[in-house]
Amino acid sequence: MSVLTGPPAGSAPAQTGGSYSTSPTARSTWRGSRIIVLLGLIIVLAAIAGVLLSPQRGPSRLLDPDDTSLAGSKALAEVLRSRGVPVDRVDSVQAAVDKAATGNRLLLITDMSYFDEYALSRIPGDRLIVGDQPGLAVLAPGVHRELNTARTRSREPECELPAAKAAGSAYMGGAVFTGPAGASGCYLGGDGYTLVSFSNGSGVTTVVGDGSFMTNQRLAEDGNAALALNLIGTGKPVTWLVRPETPPIAELPGERGKSMYDLMPESIRWTIYMSLVALAITAFWRGRRLGPVVTEKLPVVVRAAETVEGRGRLYRARRARQRAADSLRAGTIDRLTPRLGLGSGAGPQEVVAALAARTGQDAHQVGAALYGPPPVDDAGLVGLAGYLDFIERQVSEL
Repeated sequence: MSVLTGPPAGSAPAQTGGSYSTSPTARSTWRGSRIIVLLGLIIVLAAIAGVLLSPQRGPSRLLDPDDTSLAGSKALAEVLRSRGVPVDRVDSVQAAVDKAATGNRLLLITDMSYFDEYALSRIPGDRLIVGDQPGLAVLAPGVHRELNTARTRSREPECELPAAKAAGSAYMGGAVFTGPAGASGCYLGGDGYTLVSFSNGSGVTTVVGDGSFMTNQRLAEDGNAALALNLIGTGKPVTWLVRPETPPIAELPGERGKSMYDLMPESIRWTIYMSLVALAITAFWRGRRLGPVVTEKLPVVVRAAETVEGRGRLYRARRARQRAADSLRAGTIDRLTPRLGLGSGAGPQEVVAALAARTGQDAHQVGAALYGPPPVDDAGLVGLAGYLDFIERQVSEL
């Protein structure tokens, strides 16, 4: 039971009845929302740091004549241009067809993932196909892909093809092919080759199993540069077909020209706005703190003596003799311990011995009073209270 007690005698009465504002102020609003604001600032700073510290470089594009990364072929394209060979980078079949209309050219194919092989096969002239491309049977009739794959490493040509024989060893491997009758095969032997070259009627078609020898990383090794220049730098302009950076997306009938935002319902924008407003209101509501502490007038002032009497009556009504005895003993020990020169953690034996020596009382009687069993009736409880009071007076008088 909680009981309100009045102020001690001689103290000034508490001021009551004052008027205080309980509405949130700017300071209380900041206290309530500062954790959310700080977390938001940390997330923003982490994102900015990630953008600033990350390398400002796009993804590598394999065998792209405009890519300066290790996987690109910018070095080879520049060497060709320095030798007077025009190099035109295209990423669509139509662009390759338009270039072919300007004259006899060499078509270099590095990726056929999004192109029509039949449209490309109608372009006359020389062709250099890199890797096991889709539509290889159409672009290079008579060339067959074998099941085995050769490890890419430095290899000798072991053939009479002038372009390979003059270059010597090169970094070759990858897919293994066999060519049609009369084709020249290099850089492997036996059941297949990693380079096959043959005449296609309007020019020369060459297929290589791997294009690593043309990359910026490998171009300066062995005879890689010589082999690439002998195959590509024939004096004809080069149409370099690469994979488009944005692959074409198949469009549904009747939906041509519509973006993702056009396909969304008109109400989706207002739904997003309402969600953001609801989120802001919820964050402000849940993050708000209470106003300042309000001093309230006490409903009643109860004297300390009445509090003690009320607690005693409760103990008596509940026959809580053990709890009452424990309270009396604990209070006596707390008050006597510093007077006896003992610490707060003194044990029962130390307290009993010190009290017996100080008051001359029997140690067994003192121990039974302080640490013995609880009284069996009210008379025993009154007698225990009187004896404890007697011990305290003796210690105080000595």
